[in-house]
Amino acid sequence: MLSADFLYNELAGNEIGFFTGVPDSYLNEFCNYLLDHCPDGNVIAANEGNAIAIAAGYYIATGKIPLVYMQNSGLGNAVNPLASLVDRHVYDVPMLLLIGWRGQPGTNDWAQHICQGAITPEILKSMNIPYRILPDDEVKAGPAVKWAVERVKQDRTTCALIVPKGVLSGSKSNNKDAEYPLSRSEAIETVVNYLPRDVIYSATTGRASRELFFLREKRKESTMHDFLNVGAMGHTSSVALGMALARPEREFVVFDGDAAVIMHMGALTMVSKRKVPNFLHIVLNNGAHESVGGQPSAGHMIDFTQIAAACGYATMGKAVTVKEELEEACRALFAKDRAGFIEVKIHKGLDGTLPPLNLSHKEAVNGLMRELQK
Repeated sequence: MLSADFLYNELAGNEIGFFTGVPDSYLNEFCNYLLDHCPDGNVIAANEGNAIAIAAGYYIATGKIPLVYMQNSGLGNAVNPLASLVDRHVYDVPMLLLIGWRGQPGTNDWAQHICQGAITPEILKSMNIPYRILPDDEVKAGPAVKWAVERVKQDRTTCALIVPKGVLSGSKSNNKDAEYPLSRSEAIETVVNYLPRDVIYSATTGRASRELFFLREKRKESTMHDFLNVGAMGHTSSVALGMALARPEREFVVFDGDAAVIMHMGALTMVSKRKVPNFLHIVLNNGAHESVGGQPSAGHMIDFTQIAAACGYATMGKAVTVKEELEEACRALFAKDRAGFIEVKIHKGLDGTLPPLNLSHKEAVNGLMRELQK
């Protein structure tokens, strides 16, 4: 494995000193290194497209080359600004991309990464972005970094370094704190215990999906009432909203994450366009990108409740922090005449080690479809 210190110094030696992006588990050690060693030159963005735009602004203001880091699943968010803002036919803004390669062909990865992993090089080729795969060897990695930076500078272009599993990832730490009493799993179980058994739940990418799944398994309950949004970070509430609009006689609850909501915050405005009293949106806010390493989000710096209220949701007026407040919020907002929103402030850290989420996605969605269409 390459050390983060090595990569950072290679970049610094090639005059790269500004970083922005969305944390990725394959880049975990490097992302954490930036937090510790480059706090003023590192911006964790809302989404990957946002990071491309921030990097473009930095270059326009300084003439210096920025680096944008991301998981390859985030390339979809980045395509628009890469193709229509920084492309050579438009403003011709050069930058270096550092991309974690989930689903690399020939590796064993989860279903949501298979397609994205296969098409990652093709996406870059289709946008005329030259790339190299970062080697797991300092002797070879140094020249790869130098090649990429020189190509960016000489051709005034965007260039990418693709990072396979194990090259930079490092180990994830359990950054547990005691700022708020509830954990994610405790908040999820509180809601499931309190609300009727026939509620349809949707859970966001990462830990929320896994914790809902293993809660059902622990209680020997069917998963036919659950939609686990294992990919497409930030789109869970939109999937649930589509179901709620189609089945107004059923009740739908979303377990969302703070970083996921921030990634596509515009989705919150959709409840102002259609009446959906059968839709309850719960954000489990720990202020962190916990599933990919625990790097901070803006979750604890903003007021989701006030934002949601301005978008048309019924709210409790403030975030809840304890079990009793969460139960009261469920009681009050589950029976409202419009969509409800609950922000639950939870502590960082994982309660325990969850096994891998081993399920057939097609069987799971087919079971949910039978439940909703019966």
